[in-house]
Amino acid sequence: QVQLVESGGGLVQPGGSLRLSCAASTNIFSFSRMGWYRQAPGKQREVVAQMSRDGSTNYATSVKGRFTISGDGAKNTVDLQMDSLKPEDTAVYYCYAVDNGSNAVNYWGQGTQVTVSS
Repeated sequence: QVQLVESGGGLVQPGGSLRLSCAASTNIFSFSRMGWYRQAPGKQREVVAQMSRDGSTNYATSVKGRFTISGDGAKNTVDLQMDSLKPEDTAVYYCYAVDNGSNAVNYWGQGTQVTVSS
């Protein structure tokens, strides 16, 4: 059973930075893609960043230029570096993974809270 475990959330002031990490129980390059989505109260779930097995990345318009997704095959982790954080980035962030040949998310983590507030 594949497990994804997030870490690194917390409270940060506007303009600050946080780095989230997602540790997978298997080789991250066995998935077709991995990424992060967030869910804020009263808002729709939003995919903020995604990384494909070929290394290509995609970002939501709302975080482009501020967030960076990266993978480490040796550690089987996918990190999300978040800079210039804004209060509207406050949400629970979830790591997810998609199997080869799948069009839907197959695995996701338990989530980590990110709060941006002064």
